Amino acid sequence: MTTTSPAAASSAGAASAPTSASSAGAASTSASSTSASSAGAAGREEQVFDRIEAFRRRAPRLRDEHVTLAHGAGGKSSQALLEAVFLPAFQGEVGTDQPDAALLEPVAGERLAFTTDSFVVKPLRFPGGSVGDLAVNGTVNDLAVVGARPLGLSVAFVLEEGLAISELRDVVADLAEAASRAGVAVVTGDTKVVGRGAADGLYITSAGVGAVPVGRELGASRVRPGDVVLVSGALAEHGMAIMLARGNLAIDADIGSDTAPLNGLVEQLLAKAPGTRWLRDATRGGVGTVCNELARAADVTVVIEEADLPVRPVVAGACELLGIDPLYVANEGRLVAVVPPDEADAALAAMRSHPLGSGAARVGEIRREPPGIVVAVTPFGGTRIVDMLVGDPLPRIC
Repeated sequence: MTTTSPAAASSAGAASAPTSASSAGAASTSASSTSASSAGAAGREEQVFDRIEAFRRRAPRLRDEHVTLAHGAGGKSSQALLEAVFLPAFQGEVGTDQPDAALLEPVAGERLAFTTDSFVVKPLRFPGGSVGDLAVNGTVNDLAVVGARPLGLSVAFVLEEGLAISELRDVVADLAEAASRAGVAVVTGDTKVVGRGAADGLYITSAGVGAVPVGRELGASRVRPGDVVLVSGALAEHGMAIMLARGNLAIDADIGSDTAPLNGLVEQLLAKAPGTRWLRDATRGGVGTVCNELARAADVTVVIEEADLPVRPVVAGACELLGIDPLYVANEGRLVAVVPPDEADAALAAMRSHPLGSGAARVGEIRREPPGIVVAVTPFGGTRIVDMLVGDPLPRIC
């Protein structure tokens, strides 16, 4: 039997104690190192995620000089085009909520007017305006002639691949400036891109909503024999400006488009001549076509005095050279008004006092027989029938 002395036991205990303490310290150091290593990895991972998130939130930059199909794909290129070209022009804030529809607030009791139109003119820019001007003015004018005050516009662009971004910027700037002049906001829109050759640069479709004040009534059913026909200014300017701008005619003439928003002129007219019967902007087909539409709708005769038509000599000369009747040439900033005879002078004075109606003129009257036709009285005292336009002597003028 082996016996261990107390001294030996004490020595063994003494030897054992430091070893246990050393092992515990080593274990503690290892745990601390593991914890620190995990914390460092987590910190680096968080930094990586922060950098990724910062990159994702960074506004896309438009570096392209021409429109590409990617600009219509709905991704970062689309966002870059939207934020670099469209939102700044229409006072939209980059990064703010962009819902799928705009909310408009008409006054209670007012009727809503809604119109839409597409613009495919060539060239995109021409003396006196551009397709951007037309997209606003054409829509605003369609609202104005039914008595509506515009509440908001929508514009949708179809862009051709390869269109210069600089050219797009110019058109968008024209559109925004035209909206500002008309006192209406572009509240919603869309952009699509098509392949090369599928569009002539760009097309625009615009739509507008307006509110008709309570008690305001305009329409062909209100027209009566004896009423007076007025026009707001010189005719045939826009159509001839487009024709000459195409550059395939050897005619050099100082003719610019009359494109303009007519809502201010209409408000001034209706304030002074509240009995106004009917209004129409004389766009495609000109005064001759809209008068035919009126004659058929109201079942009356519209008599036009050719000698009283306000056509500038340079425009009349260009029309004569091309064999085109000015009555059929498009306007984009002129309207035809039918007013009761006792308000004719007041209506004419109201239009002439407005910058866009300074050239307003009395050009004819409404008669009962024969119904449904337009008759032009020539400067020599003869008459001729002004029929509906057949064909299109000036293609794609808007």
